[in-house]
Amino acid sequence: MEGTPANEQIASPRRAPSQQRSRERVERMLAAASALITEQGSDAMRMGEVAERAGVSIGSLYQFFPDKRAIIWALAERYTAESQACISAALKDVGDAEGLRRAFSELVDIYYGLFLAEPVMRDIWSGTQADQALRQLELADSRANAEFLVAVLRRLRPGADPVSLETTAFLVWQMGEAAMRLAISVERQEGDRLVAAYKRMALRELLDG
Repeated sequence: MEGTPANEQIASPRRAPSQQRSRERVERMLAAASALITEQGSDAMRMGEVAERAGVSIGSLYQFFPDKRAIIWALAERYTAESQACISAALKDVGDAEGLRRAFSELVDIYYGLFLAEPVMRDIWSGTQADQALRQLELADSRANAEFLVAVLRRLRPGADPVSLETTAFLVWQMGEAAMRLAISVERQEGDRLVAAYKRMALRELLDG
C-alpha cells in the first residue's frame, strides 16, 4: 500500500471550533472522553456518556464530533502533535553520534513510559490498526518523525545516499511503534528487555548502517 506523504494534510472527520467558548466546550468533551476511555476503553464509551460528563447537550457534542470515531481521531491528532514537538526538540541540536545515541534512547524511554502510564494512548494506538484512516494518520506521523531523524543522519553522514537514510529512518520509527505495542502487551520485565533490545538494534543501524 502506498504511504501518505508526511506533508500531506489528512482531513479530520470533525468540525474545528472557531470561537473561544466553543474551544473550551470541545476541551471539556475531549477531557470527558479521555477519562471514559481510561475507565472503560474506547469500545465501551458512548456518546451520551461523553456529553453527560462534559456537561453539554448531546446535540452540542454531535455538532463538533459526528461520531465516536471523530473523538478518537481528535485525541490521536493531539498526541501526534505533542509527539512531533517532543521529537523535534530532542533531535534538532544533535550533531554527533553520542548525541544521537543519548537523544534517541531518551525518546524511546519517554514513549515507553507514556504508554505504560496512559491507558488512553494505548487504546488509541491499538485502535489505529483497525481504522484505515487512522492508520494513514499514524503513517504520516511516522514519516514526519523520520524527517527529524533524517536531518540528524545527514549531519552525521553527509556522504550517504539520501534515499537510503530516509528508508532507514522511516523503518526505525515503524519498528519502534511495533516494539512498543509488543512491550506493553507482555509482562513488565519482558517489556523492558524488548525495549532495550530495540534501542540497541535501532542505534546500531542508525550509527553504523
